[in-house]
Amino acid sequence: MKLRYLVVLLCLGVGVMAGKYSREMNDHKPSGGDGKTVEFRIAKLNQVWEKAIRMQLPPVRQAELHSDLKIQEKDELQWKKLKAEGLDENGEREAKLRRSFNVILAKYGMDGKKDTRPLESNNLKDHDSREGDMFDDPRLDKLWNKAKTSGKFSEDEMESLKREFQHHKDKIHEYNIVMDTVSRTEEIHKNAISPLEGDVKENVLHQKHTDLKDKMRNLNQGFERLRKLSHEGFSEDSEFREPRVIELWEMARTANLTDDELDSLKEELRHFETKVEKHSHYQEQLELSHQKLRHVEALGDREHIQRNQEKYDSLAEKTREMGYKMKKHMQDLTSKISRQGLNRNEL
Repeated sequence: MKLRYLVVLLCLGVGVMAGKYSREMNDHKPSGGDGKTVEFRIAKLNQVWEKAIRMQLPPVRQAELHSDLKIQEKDELQWKKLKAEGLDENGEREAKLRRSFNVILAKYGMDGKKDTRPLESNNLKDHDSREGDMFDDPRLDKLWNKAKTSGKFSEDEMESLKREFQHHKDKIHEYNIVMDTVSRTEEIHKNAISPLEGDVKENVLHQKHTDLKDKMRNLNQGFERLRKLSHEGFSEDSEFREPRVIELWEMARTANLTDDELDSLKEELRHFETKVEKHSHYQEQLELSHQKLRHVEALGDREHIQRNQEKYDSLAEKTREMGYKMKKHMQDLTSKISRQGLNRNEL
């Protein structure tokens, strides 16, 4: 009798543990209304992801989109908790989330517009693309061509410089997207129905203009750094190599932090740079894996196709996961630097 009782307890224990791990697995991949597993817990993000798959975005772009959507999901779920506690009365955080979602749509060509944005007169780029233009911006192309023919850079340094230029190009594109959303918000603001609604929209509009000014200041500082780098080359005592890490370090150095805070942050940025480099390596491997898969598919060997598909799927999952962790880490570091600098200024 005692033995039977013990067996029942053990079975119940195993059942509880199985339930626990099942819940953890279900938390990792949420289910939709029809019971099917979905990527995200927010319907509109799933719709964007499914559209990206239908569009057959290149593998690295698709992985980048997934990471951006995961960040958006995290921020929106946090905002819902804040809203439930009555902590976003003026709607600033909601407006920021809406703007970041619009930026994602535009960034990946899902905003229903033709890509005419670079040719609009209000945007930073105001010229037609010419053959040989690498960065779609006359100032960047001119700097790049000078650097290429200067003989100051080794092959590895040219790769690092290229990453810096590409990063700046991406920031210009994002600025143009935000400029576009501000223009649309201004149009909506003109059509405000009530004075109260108008006040709320005025606050949102003011915040957007502030963001634009910050982005423009950041762009100007970034271009000045590129100009200096192109003329003088990399210094041997450069702290970092990756553009995003360099940008964070420059931000920290102008944030009025103490020497101890800077030393601590420098160490954290070194760890972050390793994470960025690892993610870049995985992106390269994902692209190679995709090319190999296409080649094997053309040969028609089912066994080879299945094996390469499994490798590709595993690599794509890992690349998306690393991309999310990297972007979240960058988000946390940016907030940390801003917060510490602000606290220091208040003192």
